[in-house]
Amino acid sequence: MPRADAVRNRQRVLSAARAAFAEEGPGVSLDDVARRAGVGAGTVHRHFPTKDALFAAVIADRLAELAEVGAGLAGAPDPGLAFAGFFRRLAAEAAQNLALSAALTDPGEVIMDAGRDLEAAIAVLLRRAQESGAVRADVTTAELHAIIAGAVVMEQRLPEASKGRGLQVLVDGLRARS
Repeated sequence: MPRADAVRNRQRVLSAARAAFAEEGPGVSLDDVARRAGVGAGTVHRHFPTKDALFAAVIADRLAELAEVGAGLAGAPDPGLAFAGFFRRLAAEAAQNLALSAALTDPGEVIMDAGRDLEAAIAVLLRRAQESGAVRADVTTAELHAIIAGAVVMEQRLPEASKGRGLQVLVDGLRARS
């Protein structure tokens, strides 16, 4: 069983890494994470031997949290609203969080493994919304992933006054035609 101070230090490193990766993206240095956490670089390396390992741990936690939110919406009474709300939340949050943005727009193998539950939750929300007639039936889960990645980049590039407008245009485009 790890010592209490080692557990505390690991949590401090993860917390600092979450903030650093969100603000600066995957390019942040381990030394910067150590400084933010108030620990030495050796402490960071003891818990996470590489920056990729630390990034994967941070992203895996965030993707698991989002998967839980998505799964919780699976039984929503209005599948179309649940789908659109989750789509907006995911894209808007990723547009503000450079780590999540990187994970959604250019996922590596480790990230893809960590994102399987999120992928499953998105697939369920999409299928239910399509079955209810709220979302176009011709959109596949793979296509939706590309649409989400595009939405993230679009939201990052829109002027501040237009944030959210692009997401609304995309959600409108995903609606089933009557």
